[in-house]
Parts: sequence; structure tokens; C-alpha cells
Amino acid sequence: MMLPQEIIRAKRDGKTLSDQQIEFFVKGITSNTVTDGQVAAFAMAVYFNGMNLSERVALTQHMMHSGSVMNWDSLNLPGPVVDKHSTGGVSDMVSLMLGPMVAACGGYVPMISGRGLGHTGGTLDKFESIQGYSTSPDMQTLRDVVKEVGVAIIGQTGDLAPADKRFYGIRDVTATVDSIPLITASILSKKLAAGLSALAMDVKSGNGAFMATYEDANALAESITKVANQAGVRTSATITDMNQALGSSAGNALEMVEAVDYLTGKRRNPRLHEVTMALCSQMLLLTGLAKNQNEATQALQKALDSGAAAERFAKMVAALGGPTDFIEKPMRSMPVAPVILPVHSAHSGYLQEVQTRDLGLVVVELGGGRTDPAAPVDHAVGLSQLPAVGDRIEAGEPLAMVHARDQASAEKASEQLLNSLTLGKEKPGQQTVVYKTINPEQAAGLTVN
Repeated sequence: MMLPQEIIRAKRDGKTLSDQQIEFFVKGITSNTVTDGQVAAFAMAVYFNGMNLSERVALTQHMMHSGSVMNWDSLNLPGPVVDKHSTGGVSDMVSLMLGPMVAACGGYVPMISGRGLGHTGGTLDKFESIQGYSTSPDMQTLRDVVKEVGVAIIGQTGDLAPADKRFYGIRDVTATVDSIPLITASILSKKLAAGLSALAMDVKSGNGAFMATYEDANALAESITKVANQAGVRTSATITDMNQALGSSAGNALEMVEAVDYLTGKRRNPRLHEVTMALCSQMLLLTGLAKNQNEATQALQKALDSGAAAERFAKMVAALGGPTDFIEKPMRSMPVAPVILPVHSAHSGYLQEVQTRDLGLVVVELGGGRTDPAAPVDHAVGLSQLPAVGDRIEAGEPLAMVHARDQASAEKASEQLLNSLTLGKEKPGQQTVVYKTINPEQAAGLTVN
């Protein structure tokens, strides 16, 4: 007979748990036959003693199967089902363009996205800034939109990996979130429950990332690729920079506008473009939709230049309840902040460094983010026209714009934004945006301790 406390004891003592022990414990998390205290103790034991590869795979698979697992076979889709996941950051709107771009190249993207928490923005919040857009359609609608449009970006349903929801909530209040085996299982259990044939991971590294150091980001990337491929889903991980905002805006409706401008070709921030193309390319390469990097780049550029990606985006928005003319007139169906204040620096110089987490918290304090998962957000507020590291800033000239509910909060945000930026006399060197990618073949040769 298995007992939760004996499984905890084994992991506490540094032993390797069997598949059966992990299955029993995950079933207990889902059914509430394991107490919050026992879940917390198990998480702490893993935090200190880790998990080997077989344990990580077992934890991921049993959490994935704790609820329903989507299956797309009955739709007879003429292309692969593929998705991407980012570990989060500031101004990370890649998903908004990536889904339609990959769909225009023959992929099918059922993207289950999340809300923002802390200093990181959430894809779901960005779509909820569009009047009428449904982020929680019924399962039949989701399947219909994926089949007809090729992409549907929605929120997590309650029956996808329910074990993770309870487990994460307990980890969040017991200082056990930052455990690589537990992060791996949490991310992958939800993504793999979406019935994917391939997954492209974006692991952020830098002062605005969950993994602040490159070493930690690399360890997570190696763990995710090793576990996911072992679990039967072709997965790559790309490590990208989060030492400054990824795009030119931060805030839900503002990022949605930037995404529309990107898709229509009005403006493409170079950093944002590099990361978006890198991840989209991985999705095409993982699924065989492109044979090599050059072919992937050409296909994606054609999807943008021809308007095919923008058309997919417009169709998805309309199919999920949003306006039919969103691409042409995005601001007609999104909220606008009543106060828009230019931010001026008292000094001239080159932007040397950004405290990216602090930048994200400016948006949170304006009301555009949350510290409580259940709290509402103000979709209109945020920052736009953000400078990039290396940009020349002149005293007295606007360096960014604050979008706020009132003058007082706009002025406070302006001061906080300036405090997050460091200027200097010398222009800094070229900033790395994409550090490296681990593909499935490389993952096979990795050793995960």
C-alpha cells in the first residue's frame, strides 16, 4: 500500500521515485486525497533533492493525464498541430503574430495561453482587450476555429492538467516555484495536454526574466527539451534576451496595436522581429513544414509580405467573437487611456541599461498587470514608444509615452520609468537577442541531472 508520507520521505532522503509512486501522488493532488501540507512537503523535497530524467518525464506525463488530453485526429487536418510557449517577460507579444504566421505556412496552432502575473504580461489579457473576443469558447468552437483558420488563441480550460493548477498554487505560497524539475513538469503538462506534435519553447534570460542568469535559463531549456522529446513531442528551446523590453510597447491594448502594425508591415521592431522569426522557424523545422532555416525564413517572410498572416489573424479574431474589421481599425474596439503623457529625460545620452523587471512593474502599478491571479486588469494603460538599449536620448525630447487613467498616476509612472533607465556617454555595443537553440537531436545527447 502506498502512503503520501512515505513518498515524501523517499524524496526527502534523496531516493529516486518510481513511476507508480509519482502516479499515486499526482492522482492524490487531483482528487484532494493528498493534503496541502503533503503537497508542500513533496515540493520542498523536490526543490532540495531534484529529480532525474525518468522522474521528470513521469511527473510531466501523469500531470498531463490528470485531466483531458486533446486529440485532433478526427479533424483530419492536412498539417501538423504545433505550438510555442514563452517563460514570460515584458513586451513579449510574440504569440500574437506567431500563431497566424505559422498557420499561413500550413501549421495548426491551438494556443492555450495564460494571464499576466507579477511583472510579466499575459497573452490572454492582450486578447481580452478586444471587445467581444472570447478567450474561453466551448471545445467544439475551438476545434472548428483551429480547422478553419489554422490558429485559435484561448485560455486554459479547467479540465487541462488540473493537477498542475493545485500544485502550482501551493508552490506559489511555499517558495518552491523556482525548481527546474517542477517548472518543467508544470509547463509541459499543460502544453502536451493540447495534443501537440511539436513545441517550440522560448526560454527568457535576463533581468526581466524568470530565469535571470543564462546558466539557469540554459538548465531549464535543457530540462524541457530532454523531457518533452522523451515524452514523445518534438521540442526545441530557444534562449532569448530579456534584459530590456522585447518590443516598443508594454500594456495589453498597446501591445495588440503593435502586433497589428507588425502583421500589416506598418512597423516591425527589430528585436521583436528577430525573436518572432526564430521561434516561427523552429515550429516549421520541427514539423517538416520547412527543410532548412533558409526555406523557413522565406516562407514566413512571404506569409507576412503577402498579407496571409494578417488575414489569418483577422479571421481568428472574427471567429472568436471580435470585430470583422479589427486589422483595419484596431482602436475602434479597444479601450484608450484618458491620459497620454510624454516622458522626458533631464539628461542626454545613450541608453545603456534597462531594469526590465521594474519597467514591467510600472505597467502593473498603472493597473495593466496583476499581483493576484484573480484580479482584473486595465487593458488601456501602459507604455509606448519605448527606447532600445543603444538609442540616443536627447534632454527635453520625449523618450516614451505613458498611457494612464489619470494625471497623477501618469506622472508617477513617468518618474518610475526614468528610474528604470540608465544613460551614458558611450554608445553600447550590439545587443544579443537570440542566444542559442537546442533542437531535438541536440537534446538527445544531453544529460539531465
